Amino acid sequence: MLPARVTIWALMETAKSEKTAVPHEPLCAVVAIVGRTNSGKSTLLNHIMGEKISIVSPVVQTTRNVIRGVFTEPQGQLVFMDTPGLHKSENVFGTMMNRLARQAAEGVDIILMVADGSHPPQMEDEGWLRRLLNVGQPCVVFLNQNDKQPFYGADYKALWERLQSETGKSRQVPWIDGSAISGVGTDILVAELFKLAKPHPDFLFPPEIATDFPRKLAIADVIREKLLEKLHQELPHEVAVLVENIVEQPDGWQVNVAVLVNRHGQKQIVIGHKGRTLRFVKRKAEPELSEIFEVPVKLDLWVKIEKNWMKNFWILRQLGIVG
Repeated sequence: MLPARVTIWALMETAKSEKTAVPHEPLCAVVAIVGRTNSGKSTLLNHIMGEKISIVSPVVQTTRNVIRGVFTEPQGQLVFMDTPGLHKSENVFGTMMNRLARQAAEGVDIILMVADGSHPPQMEDEGWLRRLLNVGQPCVVFLNQNDKQPFYGADYKALWERLQSETGKSRQVPWIDGSAISGVGTDILVAELFKLAKPHPDFLFPPEIATDFPRKLAIADVIREKLLEKLHQELPHEVAVLVENIVEQPDGWQVNVAVLVNRHGQKQIVIGHKGRTLRFVKRKAEPELSEIFEVPVKLDLWVKIEKNWMKNFWILRQLGIVG
């Protein structure tokens, strides 16, 4: 059972001094979730956390930020970092996402690679497996979608053996078959991660916190998820969502949001015929955001043409993509 939590971001709005007492030094680890894009990393994180931390979409390259999910149990705490999926880059923005994914795997305690076992290994999968052979941290491989047929788990393990033979390097890595959607194998995975965690004088984060992802970025991600749901493959990577401000009123929040596109033609696609796309996004996002933050949330959406926003450092910084 997951521990009881306050609303994800509520504790970040008010100072808390109380700490949960544990009879021993808790086992703690920062875990980077890596892998090819659309392999199920965000779905796995959400299932482990028991609540929505990272947006999920069948569109590749959905996750653009490194999102921390803080999973706390009496035995300790695992801090998950859901990274952008590694993919074949076709532009500067894609290259930046790949760099962010690789950098996120540096300096963590454990690397958790997620592979989509319903498809044969791809070039990006091989790249991550090669990387696991060369890193110093403990590693775990989660073969996702073992409930699908055919399941290519044996192919991934054969690739791992081949890479060890080619490089002359050998290391023991736990392999866990499971399903991020149904949760099969996730208990085994969590237990394995705690085995690799180290005792720490205290929790890394207050145990009531489920994530330290900034509120504006969290709201933007939910809105972008609904846009992807409606637009599918039309404009998945040329659309950005920027929460400009949140007005906290007695009857709820008024959130002003700019949806950024590169060209005039894209603006009409995002608005939709007679505004239907934006109305769809509002209708889907507002109830979800109200449930997450436990206050009524009203969205004011407008579409803004921002040519080459993917190359604008200031915009990328506001989007939380660069520091």
